[in-house]
Amino acid sequence: MTRPSLVLRGCAAILLAMELASCGKGNDPGYQGWVEADLIFVSPDESGRVTKLTVREGDEARTGALIYTLDDDLQQADLNQNLATLANAKQSFDRAQSLSKTGSGTQANLDSAISALRVAEARVETSKTRLARREIRAPVTGTVQQIYFREGEMVAAQKPVLSILPPGNMKIRFYVPEPELPKLAIGDKVRVSCDNCAPDLSAEIYFISTTAEYTPPVIYSLDERSKLVYLIQARPNKPASLRVGQPVSVYVAPKAAPSPVATGRS
Repeated sequence: MTRPSLVLRGCAAILLAMELASCGKGNDPGYQGWVEADLIFVSPDESGRVTKLTVREGDEARTGALIYTLDDDLQQADLNQNLATLANAKQSFDRAQSLSKTGSGTQANLDSAISALRVAEARVETSKTRLARREIRAPVTGTVQQIYFREGEMVAAQKPVLSILPPGNMKIRFYVPEPELPKLAIGDKVRVSCDNCAPDLSAEIYFISTTAEYTPPVIYSLDERSKLVYLIQARPNKPASLRVGQPVSVYVAPKAAPSPVATGRS
């Protein structure tokens, strides 16, 4: 092959690359974002040892279904003690009431017995509640995402044993620069695209931040790392087709220009 033909081929390749680059600039790249979720962390009221787990990661938990239990020896003993106190309080009340009817007792003794009986009854109800709460039931319907404590392990009060993800708690987070904010409003629909996603995936904007921040490291490029942007969150129409942490592209439909009639022009 002669040198002139090589030069011509090289020039043609350069022109083709330039043409493709110019075409790429005309395409809408969308806004880069990712999928997040608001997890529900299920914790016990009091510390204890996990005695039974009825779910595994990935299982669906229904509202009110038993998901794990804790040892209840101390709570059962407390209930037994308060039941015994209640029985004594009832005997004292019956005795004071009988004496009051015959005129042998005073009103003060009767009032004191009534008060003690009410306190004992309240303590029994408290003990029953504490005992019942050793069986932890799902507060919402969703998928078990992660289990933090297994059977036989000690868990502190208010420390989550597992987390549940309700389908409606999936959200898409993305950032837009300030000049683009007029294109978006709460309630707007946006198109969402990702690898192997459903073609008709969309989301509805429910939150637009009023505070600017720098482009987060997870999505910035060398050209955008110093830009101030605003966080926007949207709820997807098909949350089951998305995964937490999945990168997505968000596309905004251009808003229609106002008609001459609406603007008062002829």
